[in-house]
Amino acid sequence: MDERNIRNRKRSKLTLFFKECVINKILKRERKIKMKRKEELEKLLIVVDMVNGFIKEGNMKDPYINHITEGIIKLINEVLEEKEGVAFIKDTHSEDAVEFKKFPIHCVKGTNESNLIDELKPYEKESLVYEKNSTSTIFAKNFMNDINQMKKLREVIISGCCTDICVLNLAIPLVNYFDENNKDVNVVVRSDLVETYNSEIHNRDEYNSMSLKLMKQAGIKILGGNKNE
Repeated sequence: MDERNIRNRKRSKLTLFFKECVINKILKRERKIKMKRKEELEKLLIVVDMVNGFIKEGNMKDPYINHITEGIIKLINEVLEEKEGVAFIKDTHSEDAVEFKKFPIHCVKGTNESNLIDELKPYEKESLVYEKNSTSTIFAKNFMNDINQMKKLREVIISGCCTDICVLNLAIPLVNYFDENNKDVNVVVRSDLVETYNSEIHNRDEYNSMSLKLMKQAGIKILGGNKNE
């Protein structure tokens, strides 16, 4: 190996080292911002199913969904700056999940498909995390128990995917639960920060529009305005 190649390899290693240092500094800074205890939370941002299996790999992926990630990260940082709550929902199925009779096999527990996309991983450690084996977060282990511990909760903001499946199946049951128990909590869906997949039998725009209208009719506040509500 000639001297030029040796210098280039050293330079590449040095560049990689500095990049890693910068990333580590960012992650350390983010970890300094900790949300309040559950009992003190007044606001909760729920990020639904922004996992590899719906965005980057597998039978159910649609890379287009990733266009909402930047906006979700911005909102996460805003909520954390207030020391309010962030929760991640991760589709995580058993190998014999009954849901696979309705949808192609996806997001099996222990596979990369059930992991958050890399862009959101830096926020996972300091957030609430729930794994679900159905399209409804309501039945995820510990989710409703934690919601009930949030005695000061006044607002739930929902983002993520898919608008017409897991977002809708969280938002409507949640607002119904608050109504049933006379809890004055606003449920908000950010129309600019939710998305669904597209296929020959599933038109993205149609299903987004239809599900946002259904949620609005159910008393959920739809904010954002860049989708046809």
